[in-house]
Amino acid sequence: MERSLPAEGRLADRAYTAIVQIIARDGLAVGDRLPAEAQLAATFGMSRTIVREALARLASDGITQARRGAGSYVKRRPSERLGTHMPMDALATTLGTYEVRFVLEAEAARLAAQRRSRQQLDAIERTLEALRAALLSNAPAHDEDWLLHRAIVEATANAAFVHVFDHLEDAVMRILRAGVDISRSRPPEAIKAMMDEHDAIVEAIRAQDADGAALAMRWHLSQGRKRLMP
Repeated sequence: MERSLPAEGRLADRAYTAIVQIIARDGLAVGDRLPAEAQLAATFGMSRTIVREALARLASDGITQARRGAGSYVKRRPSERLGTHMPMDALATTLGTYEVRFVLEAEAARLAAQRRSRQQLDAIERTLEALRAALLSNAPAHDEDWLLHRAIVEATANAAFVHVFDHLEDAVMRILRAGVDISRSRPPEAIKAMMDEHDAIVEAIRAQDADGAALAMRWHLSQGRKRLMP
């Protein structure tokens, strides 16, 4: 049974969403300063502690940047296309899964490189080629993307990794749909970069390069998060 977030977590999610809405509504550009922390707290009717937590998470997600003694500034604006794939009130929770994925999937890639069987490598390579075909055909590719990542997690030979990863499925699928859609709205190099990143992960697993696989996965996830921004 899922546990609900503590009240403070729910409030921080609301503050996070409200700040993103201010960026969009007021047309703030990259480099523009956000309203002061105290002003945001008063506007939202929340404590400065809650606003500070939301700003810290926005900074972690690459949307804002704190400057010592000068406040917070817009670092990246979330793509307007994000709203077609997830409700704004789910944005904080959905993007927050990246922090979990950095830990979970980088270590999964490391263990997969060390432990994968011939059959598991074959499964990873099949899902990689299925993803390539989907991306190059303009067909929906989120299912293929999910199955490749899951095949890597399965190759850890640790059911706990699979259980945790499956628990993230709804949020990850929203991200995968958005990432492919946004990338396809850009020059072809965006899809090529996405494919190159997956190739690098699988090549490291194939070569049983544990450190290389972990690094390639972290790079792919960090680039994936950036792709959600213009």
